[in-house]
Amino acid sequence: MKASITIEYCPKCHWLLRAAYMAQELLTTFEAELAEVTLRPSEIAGRYTLFINKEPVYDRKRDGGFKEIKEIKQLVRDHIAPGKSLGHSDRKD
Repeated sequence: MKASITIEYCPKCHWLLRAAYMAQELLTTFEAELAEVTLRPSEIAGRYTLFINKEPVYDRKRDGGFKEIKEIKQLVRDHIAPGKSLGHSDRKD
């Protein structure tokens, strides 16, 4: 079953463009693994949370700020496609 991602963002903070960029990157990288990416405006100020199948896996406040898209892709990959190579965006061991 393909994964569903929801990006909940604060519209008052003007984070729609950041959420749309992240959605585009995830859809491009994980097109075979994703059923959908949904953008959801939050009613809570300052919120920026990424959910995979309704489970919160990244939260800006909890995780100490915004992460680079490379780190987000690694996080998503670890949840939905652990064996997938991310090429130049992969971790350097």
